[in-house]
Amino acid sequence: MSVIINNENNTLTAKLQGEIDHHNVQEIRQSIDLAADKSHPEILILDFGEVTFMDSSGIGLVMGRYKLVKDYGGRISVTNTSSHIKKVMKLAGLERLVSIE
Repeated sequence: MSVIINNENNTLTAKLQGEIDHHNVQEIRQSIDLAADKSHPEILILDFGEVTFMDSSGIGLVMGRYKLVKDYGGRISVTNTSSHIKKVMKLAGLERLVSIE
């Protein structure tokens, strides 16, 4: 799993790639948090377009980033989710906290 981060126009985009599970979520979290702490983005976009697998660690990843960005007065948008990942996020209630596109 890797994450590619881009910061442009007060929008931080984290393009997630591969699998999100308990083995690698810590590294992903640290990369996103470091970039967010530096830029205090208005919008954090978590792009799931190249995620091939996600367990409950992915839900925790989104929730933790929501809390972080909320402290800056920002918001989160989750994009390019597969139908399966979108369903899991909605069942977890994430759509009440973040925009799921």
